[in-house]
Amino acid sequence: MKSICIVDDEEDLVENLKLQLEQIKPEWKIIGFSNGMDALKEIIAGNVDLVITDIAMPDMDGYELFWRIKDHNPQMPVIMMTGFGYDPNHVLVRAKSDGLQEILYKPFELDKLIELIDKHLKPNKKN
Repeated sequence: MKSICIVDDEEDLVENLKLQLEQIKPEWKIIGFSNGMDALKEIIAGNVDLVITDIAMPDMDGYELFWRIKDHNPQMPVIMMTGFGYDPNHVLVRAKSDGLQEILYKPFELDKLIELIDKHLKPNKKN
């Protein structure tokens, strides 16, 4: 069973995504967190196969979480979600140069998220 970690300070969004994904993909274990620190502890413990994180969060934003994940496990797939289409500091550009592969702009279709997760959980994925 693959374990997917969802991190977003909007707890309703985390809970809704968790319920929807578990219903559609019962073979996935979905764990949700409302902050980056709690998620990072679970990731470092080795209990996560893929991370979906919001960018704008109060304690640790998605970029910091991404870089901490990559320091711990460079192969860990990370999908970032954002409600902002404009990146004034070009952090997305830097994150992409550091290995960020996927960005989803809210609101997004659940099918698109499932497609991205499937793509990154395949054993012999080509990126």
